[in-house]
Amino acid sequence: MFAGSTRGAIEMVSIDLNSDLGESFGVYRIGYDDELFPLLSSANVACGFHGGDPRTVERTVAACKANGLGFGAHPGFPDLVGFGRRPLFCTPDDIRTDTLYQLGAVDAFCRAAGVRMQHVKPHGALTNMAQHDAAISDAIVAAVNAFDSSLMLFAMPGSELERAGARAGIRVAREAFADRAYNSDGSLVNRRLPGAMITDPAVAAARIVRLVTEGLIQTIDGQVLELQVDTICSHSDTPGALEIVQAVRAGLTAAGVSIQAPVQ
Repeated sequence: MFAGSTRGAIEMVSIDLNSDLGESFGVYRIGYDDELFPLLSSANVACGFHGGDPRTVERTVAACKANGLGFGAHPGFPDLVGFGRRPLFCTPDDIRTDTLYQLGAVDAFCRAAGVRMQHVKPHGALTNMAQHDAAISDAIVAAVNAFDSSLMLFAMPGSELERAGARAGIRVAREAFADRAYNSDGSLVNRRLPGAMITDPAVAAARIVRLVTEGLIQTIDGQVLELQVDTICSHSDTPGALEIVQAVRAGLTAAGVSIQAPVQ
């Protein structure tokens, strides 16, 4: 049961809270994973391309299991230096096979831990490019479909990725972001531009409560955008990430919205 999208009304009273976790690798520590686990209902586990390594994947899967989180693979471009946030111009077949490879990597640790993945959420530049590129979106969905067509796909509402999932018969959970500003077309404001990041916990919470309870969010140019959403992401590496998630969760709870992972 998810938060409604009808303007001015709540159809349902639950929402998923997710974050991108397991992005540390080697001696490099990224994000607030340990602090965020108890506050979330879902997690997206880095697969080793943009972040993460085998030890981190194993620890993250184990922590998700211990905290009762629904979790999925978070495949991205093979770009540790750019943290997967730089566009790479790959062929659709490159994207399909790289995605499939990453799903298999996370699934190996899921099998070893006796748990099952819930979803797939592309990372960073990969998902940004897929928002407007049908060929990239179809490549990602082809990998998911080949691996396990019962997995959910996290995608931005109105995106080519959402449409590709629907065409393939894959269930899509529509995702919004607590710590990112929106353009009027529903895309995210480029991280390099002023105002792209929402770092004030109170502002982030107010925006998300309005989105979940009314289906509306204000864009960076002051317009009001209507979005249908099933899951809310806060990035674990955003400054003040812990305080943002705490404020969002508290605000939603105070508004009568329960937090739970999507039901497959």
